[in-house]
Amino acid sequence: MKIRVVSANATRAEQVAQFIREAGDDLDVNTSTGTVQALPAFNGSRPSLLVVDGADASELEAIGALAHAHPDLETILISPEQSPAFLLRAMQMGVREVLPPTLNGPALQAAVQRVAHKRRPVQPAAHGEVLAFMACKGGSGASFIAANVAHILSTQGDRKVALIDVDLQFGNALLLLSDQRAVNDAAEVARSIGRLDADLLRSSMVQVDNNLSVLAAPEELSQALEVKATHVEAIIKQARQMFDYVVLDVGRSIDPMSLKALDLATHIFPVLQLSLPQIRDAKRLRALFCSLEYAPEKIHWIVNRYQKAGEIALESMEHTLGVKGLTTIPNHFKGVNASVNQGIPIAKLAPGNPVARALGDLVKKVAPLQSGGKKDGWLASMFSNGQ
Repeated sequence: MKIRVVSANATRAEQVAQFIREAGDDLDVNTSTGTVQALPAFNGSRPSLLVVDGADASELEAIGALAHAHPDLETILISPEQSPAFLLRAMQMGVREVLPPTLNGPALQAAVQRVAHKRRPVQPAAHGEVLAFMACKGGSGASFIAANVAHILSTQGDRKVALIDVDLQFGNALLLLSDQRAVNDAAEVARSIGRLDADLLRSSMVQVDNNLSVLAAPEELSQALEVKATHVEAIIKQARQMFDYVVLDVGRSIDPMSLKALDLATHIFPVLQLSLPQIRDAKRLRALFCSLEYAPEKIHWIVNRYQKAGEIALESMEHTLGVKGLTTIPNHFKGVNASVNQGIPIAKLAPGNPVARALGDLVKKVAPLQSGGKKDGWLASMFSNGQ
């Protein structure tokens, strides 16, 4: 990998270059004395990595212009500037990492190795399954089901699970599982989408349990507006390479972001309750799925808060939607309310709760544990009648 070190001090530039050379035999390191603005055109000798020593705010625009002209160029800064505002601006200009001014050989070498690792050709990764949960109407409980399914999935077998909150304006998936606050969120990832990789996505997620990571929705509504459908697509595709299961809380809105999430989903779980307004919206949603030409076996309806003695029979719902074998989650307000208010997954708070048991049964059908670690074709047993 070709590396160019830029510093106003020639001795310092050589010191930095020597540290980098010690990181690997396959690193071709050259130095330039001066500033980024004074760099000659790269032409055919363009490096893969630019290490700028002593950079300050005055050089960020020039670094950003280089990143724009050469999208495959990675940049590491060694800078006395370490304020949050400077670091944020540097990342917006395409800088990968900012290191403190005191030369630390191991830290510099580790940063260079991370860039080198990213640029090495990799074998195509096995893609995880994407499970999208969508509310037919507000208040149907889709977020609760998505979060708790993700939690149960992560506790059975050695499965790596991601929960991504695609309900960008009003999402609360993280609150349903943990009292942790998200340092970064989907909007922060979107701002750095040009350098999105496994390290960036992992560092932006909240580690709820050993095998469960959550990418939270933005705290501010204004930040949610910055996220575009292309960002959602890139995030989901990256997550599929990192996790066995990617669970999406899609929310209620039909917009470019939610449609992109549904397009990328392996399976879609619309969630409704047995009430006339929700049934009406379910029919509309079913018509949308048909217009999008989703295969019938991709859609799996869930009736939440189900009561056998309810005014509307389950059979009537099946007839209305033209489906057989709807999945039901029983009504147990007290247990669900306690789980939501405490931010603890219901299977952890009350394993014997009927809702926890029903969600556990759903997960067993979605991802049965098989000898040898292979996933079985669960649709054959769960939805053999299609829809």
